[in-house]
Amino acid sequence: MTVTTNRSGISNRLLDLVPAAPGPQSRKDFTSDQEVRWCPGCGDYAILATVQGFLPELGIARENVVFISGIGCSSRFPYYLQTYGMHSIHGRAPAIATGLATSRPDLSVWVVTGDGDALSIGGNHLLHALRRNVNVKILMFNNQIYGLTKGQYSPTSEIGKITKSTPYGSLDRPYNPVSLALGAEATFVARSVDSDRAHLTSVLRAAAEHPGTAFVEIFQNCNIFNDGAFDTLKDRSTRDDVTLRLVHGEPLVFGAEGDKAIRRGDDGGLEVVSADAPGVLVHNASAAEPSQAFALSRLTGDTHGVTPIGIFRNVDVPTYDEALNKQVADAKAKQGDGDLMAMISGGETWTID
Repeated sequence: MTVTTNRSGISNRLLDLVPAAPGPQSRKDFTSDQEVRWCPGCGDYAILATVQGFLPELGIARENVVFISGIGCSSRFPYYLQTYGMHSIHGRAPAIATGLATSRPDLSVWVVTGDGDALSIGGNHLLHALRRNVNVKILMFNNQIYGLTKGQYSPTSEIGKITKSTPYGSLDRPYNPVSLALGAEATFVARSVDSDRAHLTSVLRAAAEHPGTAFVEIFQNCNIFNDGAFDTLKDRSTRDDVTLRLVHGEPLVFGAEGDKAIRRGDDGGLEVVSADAPGVLVHNASAAEPSQAFALSRLTGDTHGVTPIGIFRNVDVPTYDEALNKQVADAKAKQGDGDLMAMISGGETWTID
């Protein structure tokens, strides 16, 4: 299928199946007339503005874009975009998106979810979407709390977190979403921050260019129930010293003066060293073996004093959509469309009088 597009350099073999927009589009074209109803100051506003500003870059008609969400504050997202969308069932957005993306390759399918929606009731659905490499883009807003239900601890809340449901402190060890995604063999895994519009846009662009499942964790501030959770990554006086920006092909160096770096430690994990120390690692997001990407995901502010953001892994492997549609096409070529009732009643079936 040949499609003439007006895309701004964003292309992959599956996205190119989606019809191009008839002409230039702007943020206004992707902004709905619905009143945005999040708490004033919520990080969701910044993410929404970034996504609305980015979507015109896709160069595809808004009628061929779909946003599917589950339940939670983040899941109001489809209401505020002038695209097709579905506010679906708690935790089940990846399953619904899988069916849609597989049956409709002419659509660009995105999932918006939160840490509770995706990692608690929806954990199983998320894992299978990632391992199958379905052509969907999953944006997971992580505010480390349940916001919609007024402040209970979530699967990413830290140990000891005092909330309405853990008045003496949470006893659960939190999920690391990036580690989880890499463990599920996700082919594209990234992390960004709600208030860093330039960085988030670059990650969204790379996710759109990726054929297959793209998983993006976005640190998102809940200023009502978990305010300031990511302040050290946002404050200009601290962010450069605690943020490792992952850039494919470049050394893993960070710090306000560029004086810190990452290398492999004696225990097999990663350690922070001086930038002039031997053995400083170079980031390779396209490595087939995800072990270094996984090791990077284990770096946190609590354990190493540094948090990586950017693209951890980006590898091109066959997608579930392509494999399934080829299987169907091969079967049709060999057997024709077939008789559905004969298939249902054939084989080991019998009739009881």
